[in-house]
Amino acid sequence: MLRSQVPLNALRAFEASARHLSFTKAGLELCVTQAAISHQIRSLEEILGVRLFRRLPRGLALTDEGSALIPALEESFDRIQATLDRFENGHFREVVTVGAVGTFASGWLLPRLPTFHAAHPYVDLRLLTNNNRVDLAGEGLDYAIRFGDGSWHGTEAVPLFPAPLSPVATSEIAMRLRTPADLGQEILLRSYRADEWARWFAAAGFAGPTPRGTVFDSSITMTDAAAQGLGVALVPVRMFAHALADGRLVRPFDAEITTGAYWLTALKSRRKTAGMQAFSNWLLRGVG
Repeated sequence: MLRSQVPLNALRAFEASARHLSFTKAGLELCVTQAAISHQIRSLEEILGVRLFRRLPRGLALTDEGSALIPALEESFDRIQATLDRFENGHFREVVTVGAVGTFASGWLLPRLPTFHAAHPYVDLRLLTNNNRVDLAGEGLDYAIRFGDGSWHGTEAVPLFPAPLSPVATSEIAMRLRTPADLGQEILLRSYRADEWARWFAAAGFAGPTPRGTVFDSSITMTDAAAQGLGVALVPVRMFAHALADGRLVRPFDAEITTGAYWLTALKSRRKTAGMQAFSNWLLRGVG
């Protein structure tokens, strides 16, 4: 009942007076008289039943009750101002925060972002990359683009496209690879998903060796290592089309395996905003 009785002008007058510790300076800021500010403060104190200021010979001092109230008001007014600042030319600028596995971000999303910005100039996209381990709520993400089977607790998951894995290497190494058996003589770069090479060898019809050596938590880093001639990487080749097209990498074999797909995910409890809907619609049209 009390909240509905507190006038916003009185709260604004208190917040300005607390910053300046002066009714006169608060009145100048709010374009009202010192007497009007003083009257609003007295009214607020009567409504709350407490004194908010101690009147001193030269200025003001906050009481304990005033000191307790001011942080909440400052935060509230700052949030209101920040929201108002996002209106521009009759439009509301909305921030949409997306977490994306780094391979998808660099291999698919980044080259296409200019088309999104052109179509939706009032959506400010914030892109965070990760190695497929994300916490939607903890990281404040509106969406996360993940690789996997689509099963994440409490999450709505929309499939984007599968990402088959196939070996890639430099042209120098690829020249030595006439059959899958030749991979037994090469360093096989591997991800933290330990069964991928075994599954690929099974698909290629060959009982391959057990990979040993460096384990990578990112396909981007692993593919960069392959491009530097450090070994053969098993990667989602669709995400590295540019490196294959310009010859930095070669795909020596057609055999591939599918271990998962890319998914657009969001918390089921998250209400979709206009900006979120714009991003998801654009993304799904682009992968369709």
